[in-house]
Amino acid sequence: MDIQHINPQSYWLSSREKPSYSPLQEDITVDVAIVGGGMVGITTGFFLKQEGLKIAILEADGILQGTTGHTTAKITSQHSLIYDKIKRQLGQEKAQQYASANEAAIQIMGELIQDKNIDCDFSWQSAYIYTQSHDYVQQIIDETKTAASLGIKAEYVEEIPLPFPVKAAVRFDGQAQFHPRKYLLALAKEIPGDGCHIFENTKVLDIQQDNCPIVITAGGRKVTASKVIVASHYPFYDKPGLYFSRVYPNRSYVLGVKMKEKFPGGMYINAEQPTRSLRAQRLEDSELILVGGEHHKTGHGKSTLEHYRNLAKFAHETFPVEDILYRWSAQDGYTMDGIPYIGQLSSSTPNIYVATGFGKWGMTTSTVAAIIFRDLILKKDNPWNSLYNPSRFTPTASVPSFVKENADVAMNFIGGKIFTPSFEGKLKNNEGKVIEVEGHRVGAYRDEKGQLHLVDTTCTHLGCEVNWNDAEKTWDCPCHGSRFSIEGDIVEGPALKPLKKLH
Repeated sequence: MDIQHINPQSYWLSSREKPSYSPLQEDITVDVAIVGGGMVGITTGFFLKQEGLKIAILEADGILQGTTGHTTAKITSQHSLIYDKIKRQLGQEKAQQYASANEAAIQIMGELIQDKNIDCDFSWQSAYIYTQSHDYVQQIIDETKTAASLGIKAEYVEEIPLPFPVKAAVRFDGQAQFHPRKYLLALAKEIPGDGCHIFENTKVLDIQQDNCPIVITAGGRKVTASKVIVASHYPFYDKPGLYFSRVYPNRSYVLGVKMKEKFPGGMYINAEQPTRSLRAQRLEDSELILVGGEHHKTGHGKSTLEHYRNLAKFAHETFPVEDILYRWSAQDGYTMDGIPYIGQLSSSTPNIYVATGFGKWGMTTSTVAAIIFRDLILKKDNPWNSLYNPSRFTPTASVPSFVKENADVAMNFIGGKIFTPSFEGKLKNNEGKVIEVEGHRVGAYRDEKGQLHLVDTTCTHLGCEVNWNDAEKTWDCPCHGSRFSIEGDIVEGPALKPLKKLH
């Protein structure tokens, strides 16, 4: 099968109609302004409205269409091999906080779904981390012991329900899966009214700090709020906290596969590389198997189509595949110590909060973030604040990653400037490359009709050079993860300005 001919859309987006909310048309004042209409923004807005606060969610595009709409949607506290690592690097107390926060998120989401009678394909599942390599067996054993000591229902097993042998696995019981957009659209529906708003196609450019923060939009409208939450995935307003040097972007890929037989149930991820993630999603008359993995730093690595081909090869080798119906990719940020940043943006911005660096485990982490934000704004104690505090310093866990990732950014910044394009001959239709025009680095793409699109390849965020992504047909920045269309328009931040269009 030609990967390029598979529907390049997330199942979550194609299976649910998109609601429509108007853009912001006038200056307003609210208690809390939330920048970003993903899972963090919607869940936080829902919780704060329940507390009687007036809130406004400002979304640059449409709600729930970014990372939230491109997830594998596992509601789990099993975030790969995380607990023994946290215990070794940060201590038992921090590991306990991480476990408690994510286990609480699972229960809160389950209770919300039941209490609100939300039809979102929710089902309780066991989650597995498995290995087919002897090299990871001891890590699986250690993870099982640590997770169990933290109160998680964790058990070491040597067999899993999938149709291949494993060397070892850890099973977490009491986990879940769902349709994220069905769940979040139900929460979003309850937000507008009583002084609360959702605004789509309302891009935020800046936050001015006065007595109260003032959010400035691209349309010139202003939102004055007592508190502002930056829930825009990668913080667009990052200079006070230098997040561009502390969060690095990573892409991963998913195929929606239809099998000839029933999936055995459960949610799965392997311990080794390349990553392989599996779970089923109910369809009307069958089920879709979500085959994920192949993660890499944004703007790095081989042809992005190769990642889809590798997942397709794995699917065909593992299951009796009937068809591959969908393909999509997602982007998320990783922090230096592996724990998300949730809380006050910086010590100099007491009224601005941020949530970022979820490391691809956004379902429970988004709910954790919403709880932390609610408690911070209501001035309630929260036992997880110190763990997720964006101003924390964890040298044992952070310094090696900080040095490595920022050296990588520097290498890409410098390397991009001295890059010698290997372009020869004419571009084919549907092909993109970096070419040299009068000594300048130029991004060139020829569309299906043969029209040529040229952009300046200098990223408008901090000046790195973008690379071509042949699967998504985008220009991706290898430094901080901004992505741009063939016309240079912003697909994903933190950039706030499009690439300069040359033709």
